[in-house]
Amino acid sequence: MASACAGTAAARQKTVRGVAQCSGVGVHSGEKVTLRLLPADPDTGIVFVRTDLKNGARSIRALWNNVIDTRLCTVIGNDHGGKVATVEHLMAALSAAGIDNATIEVDGPEVPVMDGSADAFVFLIEMAGVKEQNALRREIVIVKPVEFSAGGKRVSLTPAEEAQFSVQIAFDNALIGTQDHNLTLSRHAFKTQISRARTFGFLKDVEAMTKVGLMRGGSLDNAIVIDGDRVMNEGGLRYGDEFVRHKTLDAVGDLALAGVPIRGHYRGVLPGHAMNNALLRALFSDSSAWVMETADESAFAPAC
Repeated sequence: MASACAGTAAARQKTVRGVAQCSGVGVHSGEKVTLRLLPADPDTGIVFVRTDLKNGARSIRALWNNVIDTRLCTVIGNDHGGKVATVEHLMAALSAAGIDNATIEVDGPEVPVMDGSADAFVFLIEMAGVKEQNALRREIVIVKPVEFSAGGKRVSLTPAEEAQFSVQIAFDNALIGTQDHNLTLSRHAFKTQISRARTFGFLKDVEAMTKVGLMRGGSLDNAIVIDGDRVMNEGGLRYGDEFVRHKTLDAVGDLALAGVPIRGHYRGVLPGHAMNNALLRALFSDSSAWVMETADESAFAPAC
């Protein structure tokens, strides 16, 4: 006999069950930041709250049209001067866990980079737990291709039955070269395939980045640093193709700024944060390319 609380989990919105906290340094600001992950009501979405700011500057919704900078990371902001940088790794972990609604408190200008991957945020969500809510989930379904290209780089979304990611990178560097990675997004696939892939950079570029206020908190503890064709980090790489896996992780996080899950196939050739945000802007400027679907009422039953 079916339970009175039976239903399809994918039909319901989700939030975190409890509160979890972590602290670390901001990779670009160099400032120590504490982050708290808290539950939120249905239809709230993901909202960042700067606890060190006042009034209207405090609250920033994690949405594509609030992206104000894409140099080396994704930065969201509001009309009152509040901003939060490096949201993409946390957003990727929340998206993969199916979290629709959450409040993210930070007491500084940037999400802590932790070890440069999403691994710590996967753990944070696991510690908080996941709770189904009495509200139906919505999903953006891609119904025709959307593409953005610039300078030999290309990103696109095409119709698909699941959320899929295909990423290709190419660097004029013997260590990296050309790499490809394909991911069908699920909580398990994200955790096992890409969550531990770290951000990376070249030693020769560090000085130039610090001069413009970036990478002030970067170190071998939170990024792969490449010197010529050598990895400077003790222990080397976590995956043979860790570089493209991290670019896939970034794409998952950047596309999570759509506000609801996207059912479609993302393809990125030499992608980056700016390209990913431009793709979302192209998508939402073409209302014929997508439809908003709500989970089937017949699959929904109130959570116990």
